[in-house]
Amino acid sequence: MKTVLAIFLATSVMFGAKVVEVDERFQKSQSCKACHLRIVKEWDESWHAKSHYESDEYFRATIDYVSRKTRKSLNGVKVECAACHNPRISVTSTDMNYEIMAVMELDKGSKVNQALSSDTLNEGINCIVCHNIDKIHADKDASIRGIHRVEWSKSGIMTGPYNDASSPYHKVEHRDFMSNNSEQLCFVCHANDKSVEGLVFTDMQSEYQKDKKSCVDCHMGEVQLGAAASLKIDKGKVKEREIRGHGFSGAHSAGMWEDALELSLLQQGDEIVITISNPQPHNIPSGFGSRELILDLSYKKGLSELENSSISLTRHYTSKRDKPTIPHLALSSTKDMSIPANGTKILKVPTVKGATFVDVKLSFRLVNDEVKSILNLKEAIWSEKFFIVSTSLKLK
Repeated sequence: MKTVLAIFLATSVMFGAKVVEVDERFQKSQSCKACHLRIVKEWDESWHAKSHYESDEYFRATIDYVSRKTRKSLNGVKVECAACHNPRISVTSTDMNYEIMAVMELDKGSKVNQALSSDTLNEGINCIVCHNIDKIHADKDASIRGIHRVEWSKSGIMTGPYNDASSPYHKVEHRDFMSNNSEQLCFVCHANDKSVEGLVFTDMQSEYQKDKKSCVDCHMGEVQLGAAASLKIDKGKVKEREIRGHGFSGAHSAGMWEDALELSLLQQGDEIVITISNPQPHNIPSGFGSRELILDLSYKKGLSELENSSISLTRHYTSKRDKPTIPHLALSSTKDMSIPANGTKILKVPTVKGATFVDVKLSFRLVNDEVKSILNLKEAIWSEKFFIVSTSLKLK
């Protein structure tokens, strides 16, 4: 009976968005190293390369927690998240029939499990994810993200920013979203994050205010003259081009945080006015719901500290059972405490009697204590405070 049921259910599982099979030659970044060694090395150190269940503790703990709390199969949640974290997955959605198979332990040989165990997914967001996109449907509803927002080119066609690129190993085609409108590519995934209860906890696309900076200016670095490929395609020489880095520096990179925000202090009577200014084109913090800014204040008389305190700028999330939870399961949240794009946030704190100076330091953490505790995160990076800026004020 179990065998008959398994056959029936296996034939009725949904597989979602259209998938373009990738030729084995292009599935792994290792295949790209021969011609694009520098770029692949940069990518290999990036968090794009870690965008996988086995490689990112935060991601893994979140999936495990969502599966446990929603009573959905672990693989069912993995498939949902793969839309952005592993968008070349060969199965893009599951249905209740698969959930029944998983509960009855009849899913071992299913296409879902085979897709999730494929070696092609172990590299997260690799070369073939970004450079094999044919079209981006930016006009789709904001809830449609990742693999459901793009169309893939045929296997063996690589898309890029150059009109004159060529290779003896694959076809190359120019796409405008790789050059003039690169934020479209970023917002395929870095946009609308919504909980299972319908709460939008991050929407970088709505925050984004394109002025002098685009996404790639900060996260791929300034354009430099160099070689995108080592092939001698320019009259027997390597073709020099304007290129950007592929390390995709972001919130996990300490260097990105220094002076990312501006800090100023002003005394007004018995209060200190703290102004945090954000010259960046998106809110800070952003990109995930439980990130945190921390203001550390130290009141001093001469060289002696009289008092210290900390202010946390973060959001806290509540489940439908009115208990603390992670963003992905939240029904409601506290006020958004991020600093708006190209905007400011003003805080007022009391002075301390006898203090002649106040030192203020602004830092960032990838996750606040509440969510770190809920997910039981152990790795040091989730507790690390990234320095942003500091300043002092002489008190009257």
